[in-house]
Amino acid sequence: MRVRRRTVWFMTLLSLVAVISVYYLVDPAKQFNGLTIFTDDTLKQTAVTGVTDQEATKEGVTKEVSSPSHLFEEMRMQVSDERSQLRQQLTQKIASQEYSADEKNTAYNEMDKLIKQESAEAMLEMLIKSLGYSDAFVRAEGDKVSVTVMAEELSKSQANEIIYLVKTEMEGANDVQVKFSANNF
Repeated sequence: MRVRRRTVWFMTLLSLVAVISVYYLVDPAKQFNGLTIFTDDTLKQTAVTGVTDQEATKEGVTKEVSSPSHLFEEMRMQVSDERSQLRQQLTQKIASQEYSADEKNTAYNEMDKLIKQESAEAMLEMLIKSLGYSDAFVRAEGDKVSVTVMAEELSKSQANEIIYLVKTEMEGANDVQVKFSANNF
């Protein structure tokens, strides 16, 4: 059992390193300074202002609109929170003395499956971005995979390319749905 855990942790770590490496190889120009997120000036700069619709233009009102990437990040945070709660429940089940070895093993396998799913989703998001989309959100639930890309419009050939990519990279992805989110919210 101990060897299997080490193997799982090693594979998880290796997957994480691969995901991070691909991300930095695809977009090495960005340098991230985590402290700048917490300044008031940065928060003021991230709001997109001056975007108006026809009614607002008639009335002279300017609406503040967030970037669609922020919407993708909110979706990612929501999924992350849900999975974090599930991971915490599974961890408690594994550590508890109330459950049998079979139940603990099942919980361990579910956690392993969850980790692999998260890695596959992150890898797919990066691969889809490498196709030329500014952002992508992938959510897998069983054999169903939902992909949302940021694009003005999506042709059938582009959607088919994404579906093919998902089916080749993710085992058991039988039902793949591709949606697009326009840049002008």
